[in-house]
Amino acid sequence: MDHQPPTLDAYLDGAAPSIPQGDALAKVISRLARAAVELASLIAAGPLVGIDGRSRGTNSGGDAQIDLDIAANALMCSTLHNTPVAAIVSEETELPEILDSEAAFCVAIDPLDGSANLANNISTGTIFSIRPRLRDALSSFFEPGTTQLAAGCFIYGPQTTLVLALDRSVEIFLLDRARGEFVLIRRNVRIPARSTEFAINMSNRRHWNGAVQAFIEQCLLGATGEHGEDFNMRWIGSLVAETFRILVRGGVFLYPADARRGYREGRLRLLYEAHPIALIVEWAGGAASTGRDRILDLSARMPHQRTPLIMGSAGAVRDLDLMHLRTQPLFESSDAPLFARRGLFL
Repeated sequence: MDHQPPTLDAYLDGAAPSIPQGDALAKVISRLARAAVELASLIAAGPLVGIDGRSRGTNSGGDAQIDLDIAANALMCSTLHNTPVAAIVSEETELPEILDSEAAFCVAIDPLDGSANLANNISTGTIFSIRPRLRDALSSFFEPGTTQLAAGCFIYGPQTTLVLALDRSVEIFLLDRARGEFVLIRRNVRIPARSTEFAINMSNRRHWNGAVQAFIEQCLLGATGEHGEDFNMRWIGSLVAETFRILVRGGVFLYPADARRGYREGRLRLLYEAHPIALIVEWAGGAASTGRDRILDLSARMPHQRTPLIMGSAGAVRDLDLMHLRTQPLFESSDAPLFARRGLFL
């Protein structure tokens, strides 16, 4: 008889005894997975069920919002009712939602990351972060990312997958559509320490700080540059898809702060994008940084706070951190977006 890979629920049942409040944590993850199965079907059906990608204005952070963003938010948040979740911070709502102030966990979630890509049939996803409720439900969101107990992302593409960071390990699950269940396909995922791929939106090059410009210039010089290797560029424009590629192939992804209005603090959200992605990447042996600070050491000051994000193979992130630290701001302000240009090796 062929050995069958465990389902997500079986995996969680096996992991729960070694994790504090493991049974309760497993319930939250399982509920999110059930909602993801439903959301994957909704995305696939789209206009056939009345979801046509129409604009619904903007969300609390000023990002464009479509009908599926609203549907995904309702689905993901409602699935957490009657679970041990004290409060939810969602990208699509301005204020946190209090469910049960005495419950064990707090969840930050991006219900449908990259929804603008749906018109082009490109992978989108759901990103979630689970942290303990500490002193009270709301203040628990403003602790460093190191307090997270688990994080993950569902990727809705040719396959629907779950990348789960739990108990300091990263596993990948695949949705078996016939059974409606996620099954384990890769254990203890490890990101290659170095890689010759980078991902960044090159159209914004003129706005980057000097450290980012210098790093990318050296990548473009290939074997004749300071890196001494030829590089390939990748850019999907979907954070979950970029993360999955990093996990499988290695490389570095950069979404830096830049000189444009509204981008000087970065663009990705700390609580429900950068924090959970950083936990996944670090537990898979990679690194995640702003260029100057480790992402998981940061504490949010507000629910929808933005941050730069550089993540991927540890060697490349370390090189970028060094380049940022060896540059001096062109302006006196410590948060100036532009920096003097230096090379990688000084």
